[in-house]
Amino acid sequence: MSGVTFADIEAARRRIAGRVLRTPLRPSASLSERAGLPVLLKHEQRQITGSFKLRGAVNAVLSLTAEQRGRGVVTVSTGNHGRGLAHAAALDGVPCTVCMSSLVPQNKRDGIAALGAAIRIFGRSQDEAEIGAKALAREQKLVMVHPFDQSEIIAGQGTLGLEIIEAAPELECLLVPLSGGGLAAGVALAAKTAKPELRVIGVSMARGAAMAESLRAGRPIEVEELPTLADALGGGIGLENRLTFAMARDLLDDVVLVEEAEIAAAIAHAWRSEGEIVEGAGAVGLAAILAGKIHPAGPTIVVLSGGNIDPQLHRRIIAGPLS
Repeated sequence: MSGVTFADIEAARRRIAGRVLRTPLRPSASLSERAGLPVLLKHEQRQITGSFKLRGAVNAVLSLTAEQRGRGVVTVSTGNHGRGLAHAAALDGVPCTVCMSSLVPQNKRDGIAALGAAIRIFGRSQDEAEIGAKALAREQKLVMVHPFDQSEIIAGQGTLGLEIIEAAPELECLLVPLSGGGLAAGVALAAKTAKPELRVIGVSMARGAAMAESLRAGRPIEVEELPTLADALGGGIGLENRLTFAMARDLLDDVVLVEEAEIAAAIAHAWRSEGEIVEGAGAVGLAAILAGKIHPAGPTIVVLSGGNIDPQLHRRIIAGPLS
């Protein structure tokens, strides 16, 4: 099925120990009441860099050879992966360049720059930014660290699944944000290896969900990248996708899409009812439950994957409907 194994995820956990947080898993009274069964939240938005992406980035950097570290790394990112890689690279003194499109919010660009990484802007889509990143890798002999379709990245993200299944073995349904598939694939592999009957549902935005459309088509396809509150879920999966498409196809039990208004409502709910700041991509699982698009039959965990939302946008959303 893939080039990533459960043993790879276990090795990643040993490798990244001490460099990432074991984030809280807490029950949600409001969602449990709404669903009529236990609903817990995995607070990965409290990770050191504000998202789950740090796990894969640390595993990728620590897997580099001495020669590769000296050359430096380059990546393409919608923001959170770049921040995670910049942080991981800085810890080991590895030069880091992050390529992004002009659609990436300024607060995410600023967060990456503050960690010492060089930033390059290419075009208005993740696909255009990836072309720029690959060109830099060739020209400057940099090591390309893919944001999702790389075994070290998938294995690192899979450590989140290990934490979940160990903390809540009674779990019957797991909602995971779905973009390029690194998180969903890694988490599903880890959790389903331990509990094969577990239902894992990928959740994405309705605007430009490349993996969802590719799964529907039965092959990786190009999808127009559109502005969305779930900006961290934007971008294509690559027509030559090596790993995550097949893993998502084989491991996910369902894919659910949520609308922009539903994402906004979930961001507001996270703040008003949970006291948590969650970005749009991190709130899609909440949105699916609040909108009644998922009806789990047993204990359910929602992964809050990130919290790096622009403060002004967050204030607008919690103040009321977006104008």
